[in-house]
Amino acid sequence: MAERARTFLDMKTVSRGHNDSMRPADTSPEAWSVLTALQRRMPPAEKMQLAFEWSEIIRQFAEAGLRERYPRASEREIFLRSARQSLGEELFRKVYGHELPDDAPSCQNL
Repeated sequence: MAERARTFLDMKTVSRGHNDSMRPADTSPEAWSVLTALQRRMPPAEKMQLAFEWSEIIRQFAEAGLRERYPRASEREIFLRSARQSLGEELFRKVYGHELPDDAPSCQNL
């Protein structure tokens, strides 16, 4: 019974946006409270704008990793490799066919 009550309380906490289990280990509970309070007061349009900005940052990091891994790759190859990461192999092949063969010269690491 105690476990069930704790689970209910955890669900209630999550639904209010106070899920402390999402707090990074290097962030104090006080700092986490300030951040979550700011996020709760943020207008929806601003939250969406931040989500788009973070998505772009993550995409740029992923592309930078591909450029490091495939230093001789063209812009098109980087685009295709990024698309393959995002879409998965099956959907990528349906959309782009074999435009990015696995044995392309720039596919090989230096």
